[in-house]
Amino acid sequence: MIIYGSSMSPFVRKTMVFATEKGLDFEVRQTAAPEFKTISPFGKMPGFADGDFAISDSTAIITYLDAAHPQPNLIPTDPKTRARTIWYEEYGDTIVAACGGKIFFNRVVSQKFFGRPGDLAAADEAQKTEFPRLMDYLESVVPASGFLVEDRFTLADIAVASPLATLALGDCHIEAAKHPKAAAYVARIWQRPSFAPLIAAEKAALAG
Repeated sequence: MIIYGSSMSPFVRKTMVFATEKGLDFEVRQTAAPEFKTISPFGKMPGFADGDFAISDSTAIITYLDAAHPQPNLIPTDPKTRARTIWYEEYGDTIVAACGGKIFFNRVVSQKFFGRPGDLAAADEAQKTEFPRLMDYLESVVPASGFLVEDRFTLADIAVASPLATLALGDCHIEAAKHPKAAAYVARIWQRPSFAPLIAAEKAALAG
């Protein structure tokens, strides 16, 4: 199996963590690989190949991985809980990641990878006005178990924690004083062996 892209992308990281939690072996290749354009026709990360099967988009890849490798079960089968898991994936992929894009792109990607200044005012505004509202919601839904659905680790936790890791790389952090449950929840998820090495490597890469 090959996953194409950088784990600094919340979608690539989400896919890598999901595959790791499934106990799957995979290779990571960058998007400069010539076959990436064929695998991902619109150039979006991640791309994925498993033998002669290739596809892009993190949700599509995870859907394939979960069907091909059902255990451990990371997407609940109960209809209501499954729907709730997909909602949390949407919250992470679309709502949190959209805020994260404004912050991480303008503070990190634009300067470090494209060599031009980002719109720091836009990043600051997103952190000031959008991010707290997103964390208000997360604070309100984190259960005592520390997992978003079924009192166990699932795709819901992966999908929410991954874009928040990208935001942290852009110096946007959950304020524990204002959102203590959300901050503690995310910190615990990031400590998992599937997350922690990726986050450490990403920090090292940006510091280098």
